[in-house]
Amino acid sequence: MAEPILVARAITKRFGGTVALRGVTLEVYPGQVHAIVGENGAGKSTLMKILSGAITDYEGQIIIRGRPVRFSGTRDAEQHGISIIYQELNLVDDLSASANIFLGRELRKPFGLLDDAAMNHRTAQLFERLGAEIEPETAVRHLRVGDQQLVEIAKALNLDAAILIMDEPTSALSEAEVQKLFRVIRELKDHGVAVLYISHKMDEVFSIADRITVLRDGQLVRTVPRAETTPQQVVSWMVGRDIEAVSMVHRSGDGDVLLEVEELTLPVPRANGSPWVADVSFQLRRGEILGVAGLLGAGRTELLEAIFGATEVPPTGTIRLSGRPVQIRSVQDAIQLGIAFVSEDRKRYGLFPEMTVRENITLVALREVAAAGVVRRTAELALVERATDELNIKHAGPEAPITSLSGGNQQKCILARWLLTRPRLLLLDEPTRGIDVGAKAEIYVLMDRLAARGLGIVMTSSELPELLAVCDRILVLCEGRKTAEFTREEATEEKIMAAATNILSPT
Repeated sequence: MAEPILVARAITKRFGGTVALRGVTLEVYPGQVHAIVGENGAGKSTLMKILSGAITDYEGQIIIRGRPVRFSGTRDAEQHGISIIYQELNLVDDLSASANIFLGRELRKPFGLLDDAAMNHRTAQLFERLGAEIEPETAVRHLRVGDQQLVEIAKALNLDAAILIMDEPTSALSEAEVQKLFRVIRELKDHGVAVLYISHKMDEVFSIADRITVLRDGQLVRTVPRAETTPQQVVSWMVGRDIEAVSMVHRSGDGDVLLEVEELTLPVPRANGSPWVADVSFQLRRGEILGVAGLLGAGRTELLEAIFGATEVPPTGTIRLSGRPVQIRSVQDAIQLGIAFVSEDRKRYGLFPEMTVRENITLVALREVAAAGVVRRTAELALVERATDELNIKHAGPEAPITSLSGGNQQKCILARWLLTRPRLLLLDEPTRGIDVGAKAEIYVLMDRLAARGLGIVMTSSELPELLAVCDRILVLCEGRKTAEFTREEATEEKIMAAATNILSPT
């Protein structure tokens, strides 16, 4: 084996009294994909931030190409050949995709003028390499989360790094986009680039990684060649116990019809002029979990937003709740009708990052704990305690910053908030995006429990095995249109993918 291009030796990092990393040692080799796995809070992101120069205060040593280094910041790390793609997107909404990719490294003409044409041309080449259909001049705020993720990846590729860190790079990508990214990663390997790949998805890890390092509670558990272990063994190392397969109750779907959607259309045009959602019809019964599948850009998110009244242009068509036609012109209308919506973009649309755990959970239920317009703190804390106990939310206390929680616990806080509205219909857009296997299992159990109480659930997911395991029925979209609908018994990954690419005839 060649000499390691990067060695992290005995890395320790403390945040106040909390030890995030304790004596972690890691060797990274050129031309290899090295997966870093562990539950949320295991220390993966902290270690990557140290390696990329985002955290400069730590104990231990970093060695690049045999020479000890101490980065002064991210720009210093980049000059040493290290680039990182963060799980939490780090883009400027009001700038174009191209401007984000070249931010701080703009190409210029004589006299210092920006060379927009050259930057747009290079951006188009990067998007073509990734198979992304994004116009370089499109403002990032107008892109869906999956496309924003591709902009982040293109930004990192533009640096031609020798060591590329990818922190959950596929969390918002469809299966087709994931395969395109894997093709790029293999090209990078062939050119000697070392890739540090963080993921909770064992199928991805075992598809792309050469070596696997497992962290747990800030400590190194072990590093092994991929060929010498199994996904089940790695998961056991991650959590310190065996994770049992979650057994979801299969419901017959004979309950009362809760939601009826007829010919729903969202008349917002795509690039090709067709609407984002076109003539979609389906039913959902009480106590049923309906999955919505489709490739990136299929209209999954837009369908849920249209039902929730969260679109700038109102949809056309008919929506009935318990047999009664309803007009949902705003989010407030939806909430009053008993509809709750958990967005796929936790950071942008789910969390209030400046607020505490308590404030994030009780925000929608302050009237319940107020007297004469004044919030009763004792009642509010009791509400938080019940919610956190029911959802098993791990936190340092109700006044802890919401940003101090792991991704899985942040997601459970958002779920707790919406459950305080006592909904009858729960819309979940990628509810397990970016969270670990243990937290995923807990959310599946919660969904099963809510459905058993009679709640109707519509969920989207880019992970077909998740839909197949959790849902009673699966609706498939392709370019905004319904192309198939399967019961749990009928559905297979092959059938869903065929419908998602419109190989099957529309139903």
